[in-house]
Amino acid sequence: MQTSLYVGLSSQLALERRLNTIADNVANANTTGFRATEIKFDEVVQDLGAADVSYVNEGNEFLSTMNGGFAKTGNPFDFAISGDGWFQLETPNGNVLTRDGRFNLSPAGELVNVDGYPVLDVGGAPIQLNPNADAPKVGKDGGIYQNNARVAQIGLYTADVNAGFVRAGSLGIITADQPEPVVDRTDIGVTQGFLEESNVNPVSEMTQLIMVSRAFENSSIMMRDTEETLKEAIKTLGNGR
Repeated sequence: MQTSLYVGLSSQLALERRLNTIADNVANANTTGFRATEIKFDEVVQDLGAADVSYVNEGNEFLSTMNGGFAKTGNPFDFAISGDGWFQLETPNGNVLTRDGRFNLSPAGELVNVDGYPVLDVGGAPIQLNPNADAPKVGKDGGIYQNNARVAQIGLYTADVNAGFVRAGSLGIITADQPEPVVDRTDIGVTQGFLEESNVNPVSEMTQLIMVSRAFENSSIMMRDTEETLKEAIKTLGNGR
């Protein structure tokens, strides 16, 4: 009987983790460039001889690779990425990958994000522009032009997020795998004057939230019933003596 309690407990731990990711996804349904977190759960089987017992592990998180929709802004400092690429920011906590292309030009001419962190070029250095020149024009490869001359290039990067990642607040992610600059690829590019919307589907997430909540409740009922059955069995055995 105790085995069923352990099975139920493993289920609840997994469901709690899934509830947390769903809540985070819903909270960021309107966050520019946000990619939803999904979880893959695996079965863990314990061999008890007469019968195998199946548990569920806590799951491995991964990012949805589906692109969000593009929203036209017309702002020359707004950028959206097509394909599975990232911008890279320099922050006090290390470099962060992001798909939030809301950039600005600092008074000193440095290209920064909305929080003031420098946007990096393909070589991993901050991008410096002429604040007194015309508004920059940016090509699909990230090349930046001012006064009809190429002056810099916005870095586009790829990284193996399956190797591990952590969220850097609302900025983006920090990957265990070292990001690599995108070179000579036609499937990844940048579009000026657009922003990528979150790829979270609120209706789907709310549906999953209801299903996971019901599963958690059913698991709690099963564990409570198992515990009551165990108490009755102990009571019966005690009276039998």
